[in-house]
Amino acid sequence: MAHPPSSDRLERFDVVVVGGGPAGATAATDLAGAGFSVLLLDKPGRIKPCGGAIPPRLIRDFAIPDSLLVARIRSARMVSPKDKRVDMPIGDGFVGMVDRETFDPWLRARARQAGADLREAVFEEVSREGGETLVRFRCGRGETERESLVRTRLVIGADGATSPVGRAEIPGHAAMRQVFAYHEIVRRPETGADVEGTRCDVYYQGALSPDFYAWIFPHGDTISVGTGSARKGFSLRSSIRSLRRSSGLEAAQTLRREGAPIPLKPLKRWDNGRDVLLAGDAAGVVAPASGEGIYYAMLGGRLSAEAAGAFLRTGDARALGEARRRFMKLHGRVFWILGMMQWVWYRNDALRERFVAICRDRDVQQLTWDAYMNKELVRAKPAAHARIFFKDLAHLFRWAST
Repeated sequence: MAHPPSSDRLERFDVVVVGGGPAGATAATDLAGAGFSVLLLDKPGRIKPCGGAIPPRLIRDFAIPDSLLVARIRSARMVSPKDKRVDMPIGDGFVGMVDRETFDPWLRARARQAGADLREAVFEEVSREGGETLVRFRCGRGETERESLVRTRLVIGADGATSPVGRAEIPGHAAMRQVFAYHEIVRRPETGADVEGTRCDVYYQGALSPDFYAWIFPHGDTISVGTGSARKGFSLRSSIRSLRRSSGLEAAQTLRREGAPIPLKPLKRWDNGRDVLLAGDAAGVVAPASGEGIYYAMLGGRLSAEAAGAFLRTGDARALGEARRRFMKLHGRVFWILGMMQWVWYRNDALRERFVAICRDRDVQQLTWDAYMNKELVRAKPAAHARIFFKDLAHLFRWAST
């Protein structure tokens, strides 16, 4: 392999973004649109396992075209360990569904249109030399593989839960709490499956996930069948085989199988106080209990871009900390509530049974959808919040029957 050029002949960028998923592509788009020189590195050949749900708030805030929506969800069905089923209609509006196989490339193409330099590459390391920050990566494969080195003022690591950037630059990153998710994309059969094109099915059953949940999410002509768990030794593939069999999808054609770790708690620090900032899964911004990540990744990418812009304009590295501070001000309370909900209700099947029973309540359904669709806690209905609080206590302490 040829040696990279000396540092005085290297390409220079204001920002190098490592990872071209929703967080990295959004950060690159915003920074390039603001006039900064941006290099976006994306590792080829990987599609993240993801149910693909995006709320109206995301569609609106990030200008997602209708052409990317493979389905419009009008309701969710919660399925208990005893196979009791609770339908939660959305009412007005819908939740959009995207397939990451097409959604992520579209986001990267938008970053390129905004002016980012997009390259398929494998990140290797961040180093410093003579007061400058250097990023080393590999492009191409086999005989065409080559090593590259560029200079930059800032690195944004948006390279997933096991982020090489984060693990090298942010203390404590390797200890980030994670769930491993796995799904199979299958061809939707014409008949025989217990699946509706406008309904997401969520299974709270210990046999399918001992500490999280399993799902069947429609994607138009295809379906995502998935599960997740942090428990070592639990067979995710066996769980999916069981779910496919029980839902009439056993014989459906399997198009893709994908697995990856997913974080469930934001890191306490997203930057190194110098020249590295994290975004998306690398920063831990996936919602506990629900596992929702696309909206939070894109918002995190946008907030990281704004913090990066402030840093690039002023040279003050303290500006990098604003990304996490602003994110936690907006959503820290929601993440705490969801974390507590997962800790309380996901521990065993008896609790999961009562959790699904709570979902029958109209107050719970309305406030859940209001919060999900708009990404805000609804404060205008204190009486409903009080009713939900006492109903939760009743179910938790077995005062209510299931």
